Amino acid sequence: MTEPRPKARLEIRQAKLKDVRAIGDLVRRAYADLPAYTQGEIRGQINNYADGCFIAKLDGKLVGYCASMRLDENVALGDHTWDEVTGNGFGSRHDPTGDWLYGYEMCVDPGVRGTRLGRRLYEERRALAERLDLKGIVFGGRMPGLAKAMRRKTNRAETPEEYLQKVIDTKIHDPVLRFQLANGFEPHGILADYLPEDKQSKAYAVRMIWRNPYVDVDSPPKHRLPRDVESVRIATCQLQARAVADFDEFMKQVEYFVDVAADYESDFIVFPELFTLMLLSAEEEEQSPLESIELLSKYTPRIRKRLSEMALSYNINIIGGSHPTRMPDGDIHNVAYVCLRDGSIHAQEKIHPTPNEAYWWNIKGGDSIDAIPTDCGPIGVLICYDSEFPELARRLVDEGARIIFVPFCTDSRQGYMRVRYCAQARAIENQCYVVMSGNVGNLPNVANMDIQYAQSCILTPCDFPFARDGIAAEASENVETLTISDVNLADLSWARAEGTVQNLHDRRFDLYRIEWDKRVGNISDPLGLPADDQDGAARPIGPHSPGGG
Repeated sequence: MTEPRPKARLEIRQAKLKDVRAIGDLVRRAYADLPAYTQGEIRGQINNYADGCFIAKLDGKLVGYCASMRLDENVALGDHTWDEVTGNGFGSRHDPTGDWLYGYEMCVDPGVRGTRLGRRLYEERRALAERLDLKGIVFGGRMPGLAKAMRRKTNRAETPEEYLQKVIDTKIHDPVLRFQLANGFEPHGILADYLPEDKQSKAYAVRMIWRNPYVDVDSPPKHRLPRDVESVRIATCQLQARAVADFDEFMKQVEYFVDVAADYESDFIVFPELFTLMLLSAEEEEQSPLESIELLSKYTPRIRKRLSEMALSYNINIIGGSHPTRMPDGDIHNVAYVCLRDGSIHAQEKIHPTPNEAYWWNIKGGDSIDAIPTDCGPIGVLICYDSEFPELARRLVDEGARIIFVPFCTDSRQGYMRVRYCAQARAIENQCYVVMSGNVGNLPNVANMDIQYAQSCILTPCDFPFARDGIAAEASENVETLTISDVNLADLSWARAEGTVQNLHDRRFDLYRIEWDKRVGNISDPLGLPADDQDGAARPIGPHSPGGG
């Protein structure tokens, strides 16, 4: 009888989204003197180039992590800072045609140092570079002994260059640089202001390079991105407001469209913003705006449950428009419930309520915007007015989103066109797909649904692989319908790497950046930076409607 094979104590593999929280904890343990990542930044690193992110687990505990991406030689070997080259920590400057592998994170739990985990993670990087026929690996190496060495009276180092030479000559011991030199990396100059938060290194770093011996640098292969097919079928529901007798009748209307979209084998169906307002038609008397929102918020558990059951039974991912929800702190937020076909439920709050929402309904804005993992890759949701704030879409794309869903509710053509033009701009500047879904019609005795205007659509970037006008599909104006189209996610990858313009790649991180509150992107955080006090806000002009995006 053969003995059972003993279980390995050490596991090294690609990082997965389920590792995000443990990676964040590890980085905090390893670098107590440096700012911690948000979970959103780590998700972005994995989503943007999972092949370049590795973890090490010892006896089931995550104890090592490294992150890397591909870059063009001019970027990788040019002068840069850590923020510039990583896209502010998201790894969003990954270039799938890049000829160098750039390492921008490496950490090992202080409690297990001496187990050669760092060397093993370096070997994973080296194997990846060799497998892809890349020219080599480059990164900015810390100099954690520099600040102390520049203060010494004896064996003093006056400059970073002098410090590096003393380390090479073994006159000064720097454990980080010695480790990198021992692993075959060679120094090629100093990077100034590389990481301002690194006080021990006085913000300097050494550009460290390992050259792939299997690649002829005189005639390197040109890395091209294959024109693959990564098809996703999207259905956008332009929903007619109609009177319903009760909750079950409303859900039958919703289920009808879910059923049709599933029959067409759609991967996603998206409903409009505040599509649940038609539940107010079941009330015997017309409600005031505040009464309406309070009444609707009581439906939240049933809405979540039924949408999740439909997603499972019809095998489709449902972006549940949006629905007013009372939060644990007592505020009402406008929330999109994303119910996936694996049974999971995600929530994305509207960040910016319109003036009408804030005044009539006392809706407060949410505090966090994050990409949502699905079986078709990361997606994002921007509820109506949020699509008019470019930095929100950019964050979602930095986290890896390639499709952004925009449920909207607009009462006039002007309001609709604001959302439409902004959604098209988001598709172009982020080289992603944007899907709009709106309400049509009106409801007697429901003040919040006086009139509606919509022309739902699926928008694309404007470049050669996409539809001529940047419109993959479009509904007729103000008619209830389901609009379905296939989109190819691989076309986005091609456009970002080899398109006529490359908006994501060409950002000037040396000139500008978006600085997010570090609490944003930590999905385990409780809801709740207090919303601004909106008492006394100027009364908006117009009816009790959302205000037109």
